Amino acid sequence: MKLIVERLRAPPEPAAATPARGSVSAGDCGLLLIRLAVGLLMAGHGAQKLFGLFGGHGLSATGRGFASLGYRPGTVFAAVGGGAEFLGGLGLALGLFTPLAAAALIGVMINAMVTVTAAHGVWETHGGLEYNVCIAAVALAIAATGPGRLALDRPFRWGKGGWREASFALLLGGFVAAVVLAL
Repeated sequence: MKLIVERLRAPPEPAAATPARGSVSAGDCGLLLIRLAVGLLMAGHGAQKLFGLFGGHGLSATGRGFASLGYRPGTVFAAVGGGAEFLGGLGLALGLFTPLAAAALIGVMINAMVTVTAAHGVWETHGGLEYNVCIAAVALAIAATGPGRLALDRPFRWGKGGWREASFALLLGGFVAAVVLAL
């Protein structure tokens, strides 16, 4: 009987292949690629607003655009929005203060959705909000998963991601967006 029981017993599962301590995984490289692509593009988007780089209009013209959307004073809000995009994008790209960088991008994207893109539906081809949703979702996901091993945040507790970091990013981004929209 003992022989039958042992034959019916499932064989032990092999140990999961885990990367050795200190080695960089494909996931770390994937997170780095996502962080660099989204973060640097957002930093560039902010540099367009702030400094007129990359074909942007600079702070004065962007301020007039913000004023036409109802933000008063337009130049101040353009500086805040451009600064959030620039610094949030750099933070995301470097994996530095990742939950705060994610909050900055989430807040700016909420404002963009409410004031500009939501009225045009979902798809970007009609000026819709798909771009803004994607940026906010990527920022939130990176706050939740952590920036990976190839990040400046790695030594810090918040550099590992988690529910607390994701909640912080979403709540702070949403709160700041609500305050800006209420002004």
